[in-house]
Amino acid sequence: MQEPFDFIELKIPAKPEYVGIVRLTISGIANRLGFSFEEIEDLKVAVSEAITNTVQHAYREVEDGEVTVGFGLYYDRLETMVSDRGGSFDLSNIKQKIGPYQPDESIESLKEGGFGLFLIEELMDKVEINNDYGVIVIMTKYLHKNGVEHNDDQISTTQ
Repeated sequence: MQEPFDFIELKIPAKPEYVGIVRLTISGIANRLGFSFEEIEDLKVAVSEAITNTVQHAYREVEDGEVTVGFGLYYDRLETMVSDRGGSFDLSNIKQKIGPYQPDESIESLKEGGFGLFLIEELMDKVEINNDYGVIVIMTKYLHKNGVEHNDDQISTTQ
């Protein structure tokens, strides 16, 4: 399993007014990695949806909930993790337990549910969910240099 070259972790109160901080953070990280403006906007929307779901559904009766957001920076992708129980990420442990989101799964079986998950699925290249204790959503966006995917036919041999 390839390890990230950098890992950044934020903990924010589970309140809507802190979503903007994470949006700014992911925008800066994605810009540094070389994502396009459109891809950065997709990342901002997806992470906003994941955090908003957490704020709305995970901590209904709790005033002081916490959301942990982790960013795994790789040479070919950005993995963004959102956890609604506030615990730090043990990447290798999480990746062993997590599986891909299946569009035909019952949304009621997922704690966050709703339209946000479908939007996240459309905007990201890969979405994985673990709901053993709370919910952890891992969203992956691959870096496509020059707008061409690695396995696509290329006009030029230079990248």
